[in-house]
Amino acid sequence: MKNNTSEEWKHPGNRQELLRSALLQAMGYTDIDISKPIIGIVNTWAETNPGHLHFRQLSEAVKRGVWAAGGFPLEVNTLSICEVFFDLSSLIYRNLLSIETEELMARHPFDGIVLIGGCNKNIPAQLMAAVTVDKPTIFLPGGAMLPGNYKGETLCCGTDTFKLYNRYISGELTWQEMMDRAGCLYGSVGACPIMGTANTCQTVAEALGMALPGSASSLGVSAEKSRQAELSGRRIVEMVKENLTVSKIITPDSVRNAIRVLMACGGSTNLLIHLKAIMGRAGFDIDLMEFDAISNDTPLLVNVKPHGTNPVGAEFHNAGGVPAVMKELEGKLNLDCMTVTGKTVGENLKKVDYAYDRRVIRSIDDPISPVGGMCILKGNLAPNGAVIKRSAATERLLHHRGRAKVFDDLSVAEKWLADENSDVDENTVIVLRGYGPKGAPGMPEFGNYLPVPPALHKKGIDDYLRVTDSRMSGGCFGSIILHVSPEAEEGGPLAAVRDGDIIHVEADENLIEVEISDEEIARRLKDFKPKGHPDIKRGFVRNFIDHVLQADQGCDLDYLRYVEEG
Repeated sequence: MKNNTSEEWKHPGNRQELLRSALLQAMGYTDIDISKPIIGIVNTWAETNPGHLHFRQLSEAVKRGVWAAGGFPLEVNTLSICEVFFDLSSLIYRNLLSIETEELMARHPFDGIVLIGGCNKNIPAQLMAAVTVDKPTIFLPGGAMLPGNYKGETLCCGTDTFKLYNRYISGELTWQEMMDRAGCLYGSVGACPIMGTANTCQTVAEALGMALPGSASSLGVSAEKSRQAELSGRRIVEMVKENLTVSKIITPDSVRNAIRVLMACGGSTNLLIHLKAIMGRAGFDIDLMEFDAISNDTPLLVNVKPHGTNPVGAEFHNAGGVPAVMKELEGKLNLDCMTVTGKTVGENLKKVDYAYDRRVIRSIDDPISPVGGMCILKGNLAPNGAVIKRSAATERLLHHRGRAKVFDDLSVAEKWLADENSDVDENTVIVLRGYGPKGAPGMPEFGNYLPVPPALHKKGIDDYLRVTDSRMSGGCFGSIILHVSPEAEEGGPLAAVRDGDIIHVEADENLIEVEISDEEIARRLKDFKPKGHPDIKRGFVRNFIDHVLQADQGCDLDYLRYVEEG
C-alpha cells in the first residue's frame, strides 16, 4: 500500500507545507524538529487494561531515545483490548485494531514506527498492520507482571484463577475464601505472569525479530523495561536510515523460527490463529501440519505456568528469557533471519549465554518433553484442522474413545457439568459448538469455561476430554481440542455430532474423528440451519460476521489479506 513519509510532506512553495508547518509550530515544535526523521509511537495505553496501564511511562522513555538519536517523536493512541473488559470476544476487535493501526501508520508522515503493546490481541493486531504497511518498525513489549502471593503461596492469574474456581465449585472453598485470594492473583501491572497468550505473543514477537533481544520477558514495572524502551527509540531512528522495513524481518523463515520458540515454550494455542493472520497479511502461508512437524521436532524446554511450575514474571527473564531459549534451539533455527537490531539471529546469539537457571529453561539434552507443546488434529470431525495443547493435557486423553455429550449453549453445559447427578464419567467427551468465529461471534475463550465436574473431582479425576470450535485462554490447562474447523456455524461436521456418538482421538496419529460415515454426516447436515445473528444488524460486529475467515486462516477479515499490487 502507498505510505506517507515525512519527505512527502516537505514541498517548499506548497500550500500544504505552509499549513503543516504552522500547525506543528502551534504545538510548540520548531522547523528544526520537522526536518528530522519523524517517528510515530503507536501506543495502546488505557485505564481498562492492566497490561497497558504503564505505557505512558514507556512512551516517554521511547521519546527520550528518539530525541537522543536525532529523530522527532510523535505519539498517537489506539484502541486497547483486554479480554476480560470486553463483553464480546476480543478477537473481533483484534481485526478492528489492526485496521486502525494500519491507517495511522500509513497515512501519517511517519518515517519509522515504535509499536507499544502487551496483551494478547493487541500485539498480533499491531504486527498484522506492520506487515501490511511495511515501514521501518520496532515492537516494544509491555512486559510481564509480578506474580501474586497468598499466605506464602505464589499465585498467578489465569492458571490459578481456573484452579481456584474448580475448588470453589467442588465445595473445597467457599465463595468468600475464593474471593479473599482475588486480590492476591496479580502482583503488579503488566501481562499475566504465565505463558498465556499475552506473554506468548511477546515471546513470539521477539523470536520473529521484531523486538530487541531480551525485551519480551523483562517485567513491565522494571527499570530494565524503561531502558529497553529508550533503546527502542534510539534504534528506530537507525532503522529508518538503514531502510530496514518489516518485510525484511517477517519472512517465512522467521515465522518458522517463531513457531519453534512457541513450541519450546509451551505457548498459547491462540498463536496459531495470530500467526496465520500475520502471514495472510504478509502474502505467504505455512500449513498447519508444518506447525505440527515443527512441534514434533522441538523439545519442550520452558518450565513455567500453566504447564509448569514457575511464573513468567521474573523467573523466566532471570533465567535468560527468549535469547536463552533461542540459544538452546540454535541448531534448529534459521540463523540468517534479519532482526530489528540490524543483525541476524545468528549474530545476535553469539553474545547470548545459555540459561542461568536450568529449573526454568531446560537444556535441549534434558527437556521437559522431547516434543513441543501442541499437536494438530485432522479427520472427519475437523477436515481443516484442530489443535490440542499437548503440554497441558493428560496423556491418557491423547488416545481416547468416548461417547459425546453435545451442547450448543455454554450456560446449559456448565449447569449440567455442575450437577452431581449427571451421568458424566471419565470417558465422556463434552462437545461445545456454535462458538467459532461466526457462531459466537468472535470465537471466545470458552474452552476453559468447561470446568471439571464435581462428580469427577470427588473421584480424584481432574481432567476429561472436551471438543469445541472456540478458543481457550493461554493460561488454561486440560485436555481440550480447540479451533475445530470448519466451525459448526459454517456447517462443519461438528454440527452433525449427536449425543452418544463415539469420538476417537489419536494425537500421535494427528487424528480426530466421529465414528459415523461421511454419508451420515452429510445426511444430518442437510437439516442444519446456521444462526446467522439476525439481531446484529450494524456496526463492526456485523462486518466481522459477514467477512471473518475460519480459524485455520487466522480469523482475519477476507478483504484485509495480502493482495498483489498492480
